[in-house]
Amino acid sequence: MPHGPSEIATIRNLLADAEASLVEGPHAERARRDAETMLLHVIRDSAPDVNLAWLIAHGYETLPARDTAAFRAWVKRRRAGEPIQYITGEAEFYGLSFRVNRAVLIPRPETEHLVEKVIELACGLEKQRIADVGTGSGAIAVALASKLPSARIDAMDISAAAQVMARGNAERNGVADRVAFHEGDLLAPAAGKLFDFIVSNPPYVPERDRDSLSVEVRNYEPSEALFAGPDGLAVYRRLIPAAFNALFHDRYLALEIGFGQQEAVGELLANARFEDIGFANDLRGIARVAVARRP
Repeated sequence: MPHGPSEIATIRNLLADAEASLVEGPHAERARRDAETMLLHVIRDSAPDVNLAWLIAHGYETLPARDTAAFRAWVKRRRAGEPIQYITGEAEFYGLSFRVNRAVLIPRPETEHLVEKVIELACGLEKQRIADVGTGSGAIAVALASKLPSARIDAMDISAAAQVMARGNAERNGVADRVAFHEGDLLAPAAGKLFDFIVSNPPYVPERDRDSLSVEVRNYEPSEALFAGPDGLAVYRRLIPAAFNALFHDRYLALEIGFGQQEAVGELLANARFEDIGFANDLRGIARVAVARRP
C-alpha cells in the first residue's frame, strides 16, 4: 500500500516516510542509507557538523519547513532513479570531495585503480608532465595532482560545461595552480606538447549495451561520456595513435577499459607500436586498466 507522509515531520518520521517511498524505487536495498544520506546533506547546509549519530539522537526533533520540503523533493528524485550524487551535488573519489552535476560522469571506485597505477609509475620521476584526456569532473587530474606535488597536468574535455565543473573541483581541492584546463577533442588542445603520462577514462560502453545499463546511468549520466560506437572501441581507435605521438620516449599511456575489452585494446596498443603492454585488475579480478610504454 502507498505510504503517506507522517503527520508530524520529525527527523524520525521523515526518514521512515522516505524509506517507505524508496523501497518502491529501483534501489530498494539502499532505501534507508539513501534517505539518511540525503537528509544529512539537507541539514548540513545550516549545520555542517551533523552526522548519522546526530540524526539518531535527535530523531524526535522537527526541521524547518524549508528543509522538510527540500528533503521530500529529493526523495521523489531518488525514487525516480536519479543518482544520489547528482541530487546532493557531491561525490567522493580517492578520498577527495568533488562537485558533480549531469554534465559529467559520477567518479567511480574502479577508476581509482587507474590513478593508483599512474602514481606507481610516476613516483620515480622528479617531475611529471601529465595529460588527462576527457577529464569530466576533473577527478583523475585532481587526484593525481593531490598525490604528486611536482606534477603539472593538462586536463582536456570537449565539453565546456565539464570544464567549468573540473576547474571548480581543482580549486575546491587546492590544486588549481598545477592543473591547466583546455576545451577540445581528445589531445587536440595540447598539440605540440609532449608528456610523461597520458591518462584517460574515455567513453567505452558499446551502443548495443545501452538498454542493459541501470536507470541511474542510462537516464541521467551524459551519453557522450559513456558510449563509443557499436563495440565501445571508437575512442580508443583515435586516442591510442594520438597518444603515441604525444609521449616522450620511454613514457606511458594509461587507460581505463571496459569489461571484456582487454584483448581488443591490447591489439590496438600493439598496432600503434606501444610496448610493455599490461593490464591491472579491479577488486573483482576484472581487467580495468591498460598500461603501455612508448619505446
